Amino acid sequence: MSETSGQRICERFRGFLPVVIDIETGGFIAATDAILEIAATIVRMDEDGNMAVHRTWNFHVVPFEGANIEQAALDFTGIDPWHPFREAVSEAEAFEELFRVVRKEIRDQACNRAILVGHNAHFDAGFVNAAVARCGIKRNPFHPFSFFDTATLAGLAYGQTVLAKACKEAGIAFDSAEAHSAAYDAERTAELFCEIVNRWKDSGGWMPRFD
Repeated sequence: MSETSGQRICERFRGFLPVVIDIETGGFIAATDAILEIAATIVRMDEDGNMAVHRTWNFHVVPFEGANIEQAALDFTGIDPWHPFREAVSEAEAFEELFRVVRKEIRDQACNRAILVGHNAHFDAGFVNAAVARCGIKRNPFHPFSFFDTATLAGLAYGQTVLAKACKEAGIAFDSAEAHSAAYDAERTAELFCEIVNRWKDSGGWMPRFD
């Protein structure tokens, strides 16, 4: 349904557009460790105020020059950064294209800015901000330090902070064999975020008034 009437996502989140981001990396340190995959999932709200996943964009990323990659991280994610059929692009290309998509969605939904949604969101936000600085990107559509963390939200809503366990409690199918792919994790995180927001609405929680 169109967001031109009824409830609008821009009014639900004070002008912010929630965009789910998941990043798979070569380690835990944003300043030095490689980004290997990035995905962004757009969510939309129907005229009744219910949120749902709309679409996901994802990229395999070429490690930046001098990037650190821990073997333990590759063992955990199963990513082979040097696979000949990986079709990876540079950090700059990946982020510029994702930011273009996000900026268009901000305009289409009459929002002012995007806000990052992630599971343990400080991790993904740190890598986003490091890549923006490294690539010299001037137009970052995301708020620089605020975000929605589904680990925290799921802890409140379901008593679980691990993504797979929170999804199970929320009735969302989760395939551990597919996990640690940026696209898969972003979509499951987006489903979880939407489920929590919708559950809050249905239980009588706050929604913008239009009368």
